[in-house]
Amino acid sequence: MTSDRFPPSARAGLPGPRGPATPYRMTVTTALPHDDAVALADQRLAAWLKHEGCDEPPPAPHRSDTADVPAERLRLGDRVLLDRDGGPLRGGPGSGYYDRRRLRTPAPHGTHQLTLTVATGAEGRTWVRLEAETHTTGSGVRTPCRVPVPELASGLLPLLDAADGPAAVLPVPRVLTAAEVDGLIDELCDPERRLPTVVASVPVNHDLDAWVADVVRPLCRQLPGLATAYVLDPGARTEFNVALEYHTVYGGAVRTYLPEIDPASRQDGARHPVLARHRIEEDLRRAAGLLAREPRRLAAEQPLPPPLAAVPVLRAPVPGVRAGTGPDDAPSRAERAALAREERQDHAEQQARADELERVRHSLRRERRQGRRLPADEPSGGAVGVLRRGVQARGPVGRLCVGTGGASGRRPVLPGSAARPVAPGDRALAVVPDTFTELMARLGEFPLLTFTGDQKSALALDDLRCTGAGWARLTWDGLTALQQYAEAAVRGAAGGDFKQWCEHTPAGCHRFPPRKAVRGESRTVFSHTKWKRERMLPVPECVDTSRRAFMGAHLRIGGGRTAPRLHYLDDCSGSGRIYVGYIGLHLTNTRTN
Repeated sequence: MTSDRFPPSARAGLPGPRGPATPYRMTVTTALPHDDAVALADQRLAAWLKHEGCDEPPPAPHRSDTADVPAERLRLGDRVLLDRDGGPLRGGPGSGYYDRRRLRTPAPHGTHQLTLTVATGAEGRTWVRLEAETHTTGSGVRTPCRVPVPELASGLLPLLDAADGPAAVLPVPRVLTAAEVDGLIDELCDPERRLPTVVASVPVNHDLDAWVADVVRPLCRQLPGLATAYVLDPGARTEFNVALEYHTVYGGAVRTYLPEIDPASRQDGARHPVLARHRIEEDLRRAAGLLAREPRRLAAEQPLPPPLAAVPVLRAPVPGVRAGTGPDDAPSRAERAALAREERQDHAEQQARADELERVRHSLRRERRQGRRLPADEPSGGAVGVLRRGVQARGPVGRLCVGTGGASGRRPVLPGSAARPVAPGDRALAVVPDTFTELMARLGEFPLLTFTGDQKSALALDDLRCTGAGWARLTWDGLTALQQYAEAAVRGAAGGDFKQWCEHTPAGCHRFPPRKAVRGESRTVFSHTKWKRERMLPVPECVDTSRRAFMGAHLRIGGGRTAPRLHYLDDCSGSGRIYVGYIGLHLTNTRTN
């Protein structure tokens, strides 16, 4: 965000004046010794406070590695408070130690809060976590969607030599040459990688430096501390796409590679979202927000590394009760004792909530891992050596086709697919998959569609090819039409829902039969508890806090009692996406029961 849109406190790394927003959370490591990292952080924080006209804090008291340093609260200006504490990590002597700084500054409708924690575990690795959030007072206050990246984050990253596994975490994207592609692949495949890796391509016949300055850097302005970012020059793009057959990026598109990538798996390719060039060029600012969505989500859901998880919650100083003289001394001591008991109880409750949140994060990660387990016959060797042997055996990529995964560029055809060259942007002529296995692997070609369901029901349709010829192709037609409808809907130019779009498909857009687009289920299905529950399908928390929503709208894939259905939720007016919750055989109703 630019400084003219936010007050000075927001420019320091805190949210704007409109209320609670999605917090910013950065977690990186540093090779610096613990005390050096803390000293650098204190220097940067003091420099910013001085720049904002606040008092500079005095030197922090020496931290003990075996005993807690009581939290101290410093008043550095009008409603500007700095809390500092440190000591051993939970787990007893020898488990490690931490230092923490929490800065609170005023906002028009509440308080901005910036928390910096440096923790070093028994193994010696130093972790740095920076959190920025806002707390509002009152109701009816409009809020920004997310807290902007703190200036402190952008300033600290290069000073700390911040890293995520083997990758350097820098505040701006780095341009890679062909000779550096092997290093990028090593980073992507590293099992310790926690942050997403964003890789940008440059359109053919575009100047590299101009594209980086005018497009990529503004696009990545919300990513410092949340992701590592790279730009592939033309030679690096070729090397990268040959090596990562199922995870390509090209034609000015930008792809986000989540942790635990399996480059040898075709199915895994659908897990790493693509931001197409046309979406970037339509609205660069909105595209920057879309690109930051997955890194923000991952930062919130990722379990903390053990040293940071072992940091106790802040035990903020409690203002004492002024002691009187004579007979009034006893009541004052009693009041202080009561306050101390309440503070200890409150601290214990906060710690219990923090521990429960961490257990939820671990549980969520286990569920996600189990949800993407591959079938037994799916190649799963994520080792870089296996990947490169496969590249050498395949040789160079030959045939080309077009898909939105590459925006306006071209992408390698999957092995075994028949293809012919087509003009850029001509989605209707792009190669259509013949199997659901290939279709599911290519869902990333639809940047505004998110598949939230279980792939097993879709992949099982390949076993019915004797009766389901053309099902995969018809499903692809439906997805293509949904994507084009979504592109128009987010601009407010769709002219109605998807059914109306099919009935009055604009010239040049892919047509899907209107009779196969169904707005919702019958009243009988909706009122039947079991049948309705089958159609309560997964959605992100931003759509529904229960992470489930009724998807009555569906596409008819083929005919007959067991013919497949594609169920979806149109949220273009909300999150700007369509969520596909189910592809598979017809769910239960009066005709299938």
